[in-house]
Amino acid sequence: MSSLKNSQFGKRLRASHAPDNDEERGRRNRPRTQPTFGVAPSPSDSLMAGYESSGAEKGVGHKDYGDRFVPTRDTGDIRTSYQLKDEIPPTTPSKARIIPTESDAQKEQANAIFTSILTTEVTPPSPNRAVSPVRQASSSALPTTPTRKRLFNYNSPSRSNSGTPGRRLDTPTDEAYSMSPVRAESRQTLESPRRKLRSVCKTPYRVLDAPELADDFYLNLVDWSSTNVLGVGLGSCVYLWTAHTAAVSKLCDLSDTSDTVSSLSWVEKGTTLAVGTLSGKLHIYDANTLDRQRTYQQAHGNRIGALSWNQHILSSGSRDRSICHRDVREASMKPFKKSQGHRQEVCGLRWNTDAGQQTALLASGGNDNKVCIWDLRGNKRPGIRNNPTPAPSSGASTSGAEDTSDAPLFKFHEHTAAVKALAWDPHVSGVLASGGGTADKHIRFWNVYTGALLSQLDTGSQVCNLTWSLTSHELVSTHGFSSTTAQNQICIWKYPSLDMVASLTGHTHRVLYLAMSPDGETIVTGAGDETLRFWNAFPKKDGNRDRKESRLDYSRLIR
Repeated sequence: MSSLKNSQFGKRLRASHAPDNDEERGRRNRPRTQPTFGVAPSPSDSLMAGYESSGAEKGVGHKDYGDRFVPTRDTGDIRTSYQLKDEIPPTTPSKARIIPTESDAQKEQANAIFTSILTTEVTPPSPNRAVSPVRQASSSALPTTPTRKRLFNYNSPSRSNSGTPGRRLDTPTDEAYSMSPVRAESRQTLESPRRKLRSVCKTPYRVLDAPELADDFYLNLVDWSSTNVLGVGLGSCVYLWTAHTAAVSKLCDLSDTSDTVSSLSWVEKGTTLAVGTLSGKLHIYDANTLDRQRTYQQAHGNRIGALSWNQHILSSGSRDRSICHRDVREASMKPFKKSQGHRQEVCGLRWNTDAGQQTALLASGGNDNKVCIWDLRGNKRPGIRNNPTPAPSSGASTSGAEDTSDAPLFKFHEHTAAVKALAWDPHVSGVLASGGGTADKHIRFWNVYTGALLSQLDTGSQVCNLTWSLTSHELVSTHGFSSTTAQNQICIWKYPSLDMVASLTGHTHRVLYLAMSPDGETIVTGAGDETLRFWNAFPKKDGNRDRKESRLDYSRLIR
C-alpha cells in the first residue's frame, strides 16, 4: 500500500480530494489547453500543458475555463484547417438503372409449393381432425330409467363409425397420431417428386454493341434470316451480321433522305429483306448483292412499325391504322388488299406459316388493345353475314384495285394494353400466343379455329416479344416495365403447364427486340441499352427423330 500512496497516481488522487485553497481548486478545475478550431496553437500555448506543478507562473489575468469546454469560432476557416470538402449544389438525379433480380424456375417452383401448403394449412380444418366436444342438450329435464343394454360392447375397428368421436382413433393413420406439424395433404405435396428442370445458361455467350438502337416499344428492328444472317436497324442504317463468320456489312443508309428505319423483316428463304421507315416508305433489298430492288414511296401515310412475309406476299402495318398486302412480284405500287380493323396503330403482325394448310391466316395486334385474325381467302365464321362487295362499273378496271371489303375472322378484346407480341405455335395447329403491354402484363393463348381463350398467364411485366421454340414445346417472352423488382428479363415457359423453365437477366433497359436462329437453339435480344445479347436457350434438335426415309432412297434396299 505504501508503494501505491507514493506513486504518481496516488499523488494525483490525494490532490483531487484536498481542495485546501482557491489556487489549488482553480488549477484542478482548469483543463488542458486545446487549440481553437481553425487556429494553430502558439508556442506559448504549448507550454501551458494540462498538469503543471507551479501555478504562480500563470499570471493573474489568465482566463480560466470551467468544466465544459466551449470552443471559440471567431477566427479561422474550419474547411481549410480540417480539409473539408466544399458543398456541391444538388443536381437533378439521373435516372437510376434498376438491376433486375433473377427469378429462376427453381425459385418459382419453391414459391408455388409454399403457396399451396400455406393455402392448405390456413383453410378450415378437415372433418377428421379432432375438435372440442360439444355438450348436447338433453331432450327431457326429468330423469328416466336407462334401457337395458350390455355393459361392455366390443366392435371391430373396421365396423366402427369413423364419424363418431372416439371411434376414429382406432385408425393408426389418424391425424391425432401424426408427428408432423402439417396436415396429410401438405405432407403429400412435400413428399411428391419434383419436375426435372432443364439447365439453361444464365449468361449470354456473346454481346454486341448496337449504337442508336431505338428504345421504342412500337418498332421491330431485329430479325434473323434462315441463311443465318442477322439484320439490325440502327438509326437510319441497316446492318447485316453473318453469324458463322461474324462479318458485318451495311445494307443501306437513309440519312441522305432524312429518314429512319422503323421495321425490317426477312423473307422465308432469307434472300430478301423488307425495310419500313418512319415516313411510311417501304424498301425491298437483295441481301446477296446489297442492292435495292424496289421502293414503295407511299406505302403508308405514317410510320411502318410491323412487317411480315408469307412467301411472296408482304404485309405491312402502320400508324395510319391499316394493313396493306402486296405481291412483290407485281410491278404495281398499290396493294392488292387492305385490311382495316384497328382503331389505332398496328404494332404487331405475324403470318401463320408453320401450320402448313393454314398459311392464309394473319394475326395483327394494335395499340387499341385488340388482336385480329385475318383470312385473305375470304372465309368467314359460320352464321356471320357479310356485306357483299359492290360490283364494279362497266368502265372500271379491276387490275390493281384495292379490296377493302374484308373483315377480321376474329377480334379478341381481352387485352387491356397494346399488343405487339404475337407468335404462332409451330407444334399445335391453330394456337396463337399474344402478349399485352404495361397495363396488361398477360400472355394469352387462343384457338383461332373456334375463337376460344385456351389459357392465360400473368407475367407481372410488360410483354414486348414472344417466340416459340422449334426444338421443344416452350415459349420465350421478353419483358420491360414491371410492378415488381424483376424487370427487363427474358423468360422461358413450358407449354401447356405454363411453368417457368428459366429467367435470363442482363439488360438494363426494356428488352424490346427478339429473334431466333434458324437452328432454333439460340435467341438474340436487343434493348434500349444499345446491346445485342445472344443466349443458348434451347437444346439441339434430335436429328434421328426428325429424320424421314425417302422412297427414292434405294440404298436401304441394298443387302
